[in-house]
Amino acid sequence: MPIVFVAASKLPTPFGVFTMHGFLDEETGKEHLALTMGTVNDGPPVLGRLHSECLTGDALFSARCDCGAQLEAALRAIAREGRGVLLYLRQEGRGIGLLNKIRAYALQDAGADTVEANELLGFAPDLRDYAICRPMLDHLGIREIRLMTNNPRKVKALEGYGIRIAERQPLQVGANPHNQKYLATKAGKLGHLLGEIHQGEAGLS
Repeated sequence: MPIVFVAASKLPTPFGVFTMHGFLDEETGKEHLALTMGTVNDGPPVLGRLHSECLTGDALFSARCDCGAQLEAALRAIAREGRGVLLYLRQEGRGIGLLNKIRAYALQDAGADTVEANELLGFAPDLRDYAICRPMLDHLGIREIRLMTNNPRKVKALEGYGIRIAERQPLQVGANPHNQKYLATKAGKLGHLLGEIHQGEAGLS
């Protein structure tokens, strides 16, 4: 896969100072990021997250999903440990893009769940491609990850690309009254492991 490293710079955040690495997928033209803290190429498994872009949740504070809360929690966890990586992948709306995600939201407003909305628009429930992760991690010298995710399918997909997952760490944050159906669908139809406590916070238990 033609993933090209472009440049790296410091990125001060409220959680600490990260190094931001920019990558270009020459095949799609998409630009992806890796945020690292500490020394990540020294062998032991690295605390990490693969976070798919969610403009509405990450930047516009949407309560329809748990994405923004997961992004913040992951960065905080890496900062507490002083060592880790977050891959920020430009795969908005599980790969359908921002405008199609708005169309899907409109269908959800009319009663569809997140999986049904994608299917009504002619898309699979999840179009994300994790092949881009391997060359990004190889560039950073990361051989093994302690992955922060609730999605066992993501673990399986990454392992399929030869990425070693030392363990899966739950990231159960962001439940609120506005995303009850969204979280229930993630658990019931997409296999996310949300746990009784997280589901209880969202009124799902």
